[in-house]
Amino acid sequence: MTLRLPVAALAAHLGHTMKQCTACLPRSGYVDMTTVLARLWMRSVAWPRGESSLGWCVVLLALAAPVQAQDVRFERVAEGVYAHIGDLGGRTTANQGLNANIGLVLTPGGAVLIDSGATARSARRIAEAVRQVSSLPIRWVINTGGQDHRWLGNGYFKAQGAQLIAHARGEADLRNRGNDHVEALRAALGDGVDGTVPTLPERWIRGTDEKLDLGGVTFEFRHRGGAHTPGDMLVWLPQSRVLFSGDVVYVDRLLGVIPVSRTQTWLASFAEIERLAPAHIVPGHGRVTDLATAQADTRDYLVALRAHMKKAVDDGQDISAAYKAFDARPWLRLLNAAELMPGNASRTYLELERE
Repeated sequence: MTLRLPVAALAAHLGHTMKQCTACLPRSGYVDMTTVLARLWMRSVAWPRGESSLGWCVVLLALAAPVQAQDVRFERVAEGVYAHIGDLGGRTTANQGLNANIGLVLTPGGAVLIDSGATARSARRIAEAVRQVSSLPIRWVINTGGQDHRWLGNGYFKAQGAQLIAHARGEADLRNRGNDHVEALRAALGDGVDGTVPTLPERWIRGTDEKLDLGGVTFEFRHRGGAHTPGDMLVWLPQSRVLFSGDVVYVDRLLGVIPVSRTQTWLASFAEIERLAPAHIVPGHGRVTDLATAQADTRDYLVALRAHMKKAVDDGQDISAAYKAFDARPWLRLLNAAELMPGNASRTYLELERE
């Protein structure tokens, strides 16, 4: 069984008198305690004496403690509109891969779920959390993009009778990466992935701007060519002026440019958000936010990164030199910045070479 503790809490207990121990910890997130002990053993860390022994007590108590699954809880955003704010860190056994935000809209005809979670198990937890808010059945599930936590819970909800909806521009991506997502999740979650089968939507949004009446409430969909993934689309509720951005908006943590991302159309998608001027934005990752924060954490980074890499391409500067010259200081405050910036830079450079 994997046993995990928050890194910050463990480091605080280990304290400065056990520097050999704290050197075995990552910078943030959750840590597998069996891994920590293995690293301590390899470093031949001596059993501490005096006050420092409290640190070992923490370690040993952690080994005896079961993993506590993190709660899924929907908080009100506006009348009839709710959001679960997922972990900002990586996929863990505690969050069952649910390190992203999930939306819920209550309509006279039933509940609409915005994204379905990363596994069948996390989908069940989402369904249980919905029941804490409303007894309405979940009749529709909208997938805002192609990352695992956006759609791999689809099979569970389809079996409960929900209709699955996504943008057609993401279909090939879902087909191509679905099984790879499951295998990657299995490496992180083990048997927590059991029962998860990639399940494609049966209703595809095909235009750039479409409306659907779901249960008596108008849902508007905006697709501008993809962003983090090819099928990324905005879900706009004009009555409440709430926008579910999916992975078009990240706040509190740095966005990721992955091999299927397109930063050019990502910015076109963001421009549509600015045109809509929502009262509330439920981002793909991070707390419910406003337009100014979304601009600072997402748009401004993409604009600066593209401008810098475009000049580097035009000047014939190589990728490594271009990355080192990029002024990342305004975004180093965001979680995961140091880890994600090199890949973001290189993929943006290569994209600009092709434009």
